[in-house]
Amino acid sequence: MAKSKKIVVKIGSALLANSERLTPRYGFIQRLMEDIARLRSQGHEVILCSSGAVALGMKVVGVEPGKAGLTDKQAAAACGMPQLLNAYKQVGYEFDFEIAQILLTLGDFEDHRRFLNTKNTVHRLLQSKIIPIVNENDSITTEEIRVGDNDRLAAKIAQMVQADDFVILTTIDGLYDRNPDDPDARLVEEVSDVSEYLQATVGKTTLGTGGMLTKLQAVNMAQNAGCTGWIADGDADRPISSILSGKRRGTKCLPNPEPASVWDTWLADRLQMAGHLVIADEAVATLGSRHIHRDDVLSMDGDYTRGDVLHIYDSEGVERARGLTDFTSEETRVMIANPDLPADQLLGYQTHAEIIRSNNLVALADHHLTWDAPEEESGQRRVVPLEDDPLG
Repeated sequence: MAKSKKIVVKIGSALLANSERLTPRYGFIQRLMEDIARLRSQGHEVILCSSGAVALGMKVVGVEPGKAGLTDKQAAAACGMPQLLNAYKQVGYEFDFEIAQILLTLGDFEDHRRFLNTKNTVHRLLQSKIIPIVNENDSITTEEIRVGDNDRLAAKIAQMVQADDFVILTTIDGLYDRNPDDPDARLVEEVSDVSEYLQATVGKTTLGTGGMLTKLQAVNMAQNAGCTGWIADGDADRPISSILSGKRRGTKCLPNPEPASVWDTWLADRLQMAGHLVIADEAVATLGSRHIHRDDVLSMDGDYTRGDVLHIYDSEGVERARGLTDFTSEETRVMIANPDLPADQLLGYQTHAEIIRSNNLVALADHHLTWDAPEEESGQRRVVPLEDDPLG
């Protein structure tokens, strides 16, 4: 028997919901669950990260997908989630499956304690042969606290459980070297550096929230954790096993041969930027070998608390590292605005003024996709998150 694997599968809304009637596509769900049964019989563990709740709830709420606002989507998620879980459960009965629902928000990934709690829950479900079905809790999240897309949410789950394979099932048969509407576009069957194809990621589905850009972000996160990423069309008889076995077309994203530790991966692959620091070039040269001290900081931005992860830039606006801050943004501002006064006197308690300690800092390597660099605007440095990239 082949080595048993942990497999995380992300399923797009367009595969789960009929685009015209906004009802569950039971034929697809049947093929999916049958394939999962086949994989489980071979000793593999499968975790589903499923979109579809918002799309299925649109009909109940009475709003068209293209016209839905945030409140409409929240209400649709509340209506659609029972439909989605019922569809999985009804089909799962045929294969004697038990399923469990895990609804997450951004904070469950960004706060390390909540991250570990979620990890423990997933592992306990797998021990009991229960299929975890993970989704963002869209019924309560706002734009400020959303993960934003289930592609990256699924990638964080893959990192969390140290999955062997991360499969994104969508409505296109993989990554193309340019817009697939171009008659000269070619399928990229295998890729190591996904950053080479960012310019080919324009477009997204009507029902989904992400396009190919979020899928490349997601597989890059999986690669960093030593996980093999796959992007493939989900409409197949054996949607998961056929792509893993190489029996049909798709894009295979090779894992980093020297993956980072679980801690460094959690630090490096963020879903939202809490804030950033611009540090002196002398400090950049020694990243990883010493702490980032308040004297190293040229400027900062963001409203963050202790334990948030900050993005670290050099003076030219190139992102160099990410690390866990020991201070709030208010404390940091006070310290760097008054460099001649002792930090103890400014803050009212004893401190060495080490903003980020070296063991809580990870330097970015070439295989990391970086966020947009700080830009000048009205004399202030700001950061444009990758979610706001015009390609998205």
